[in-house]
Amino acid sequence: MEQPKAKVPYSLNSKKVADATKEWLHKRGVTTLEIAELVMLLQQKYYPSLTMEECIHNVEQVLSKREVQNAVLTGIQLDILAEQQLLIPELQDMISHDEGLYGVDEILAFSIVNVYGSIGFTNYGYVDKLKPGVLDRLNDKSLGPCNTFLDDIVGAVAASASSRIAHRKQAEREIEIEEEVTDKDNQ
Repeated sequence: MEQPKAKVPYSLNSKKVADATKEWLHKRGVTTLEIAELVMLLQQKYYPSLTMEECIHNVEQVLSKREVQNAVLTGIQLDILAEQQLLIPELQDMISHDEGLYGVDEILAFSIVNVYGSIGFTNYGYVDKLKPGVLDRLNDKSLGPCNTFLDDIVGAVAASASSRIAHRKQAEREIEIEEEVTDKDNQ
């Protein structure tokens, strides 16, 4: 009689999760550039010399965080299940219609912005209300796919990248000021 095979213990493959996050955003029609355009909208007023390359880099850095990847994949999966009508009926109706009183999509987005501090919350609230660029397209119910979670996730990634930029620019400013003070002291 053949012995049953021992079950292989679970081991997280971080690279597979990171790759799947990028792949599923792409499959759902969202590009890094579109998210970076939201970042530019949020930060250009404060940092006029900000480049699109910096915005893209910061979006990529946000998407490299495991907590963000988990939220992206979870949200996309729930949107897909809603499209396939595979949710329990009451939940199906709320997600399919992006019910205003259903706030779990925003809660999932908050798990992303929470990684980058309170400025992420204000940036997220702003783009969630304004719905510029890719967010307008993702919210267009006439286009077909269910993006109840994805629109909030994309807004949260952009808000987080914006917050990341703001924190880094502040640190750069502080270093410049410290160098100026040191130069004056040495004169």
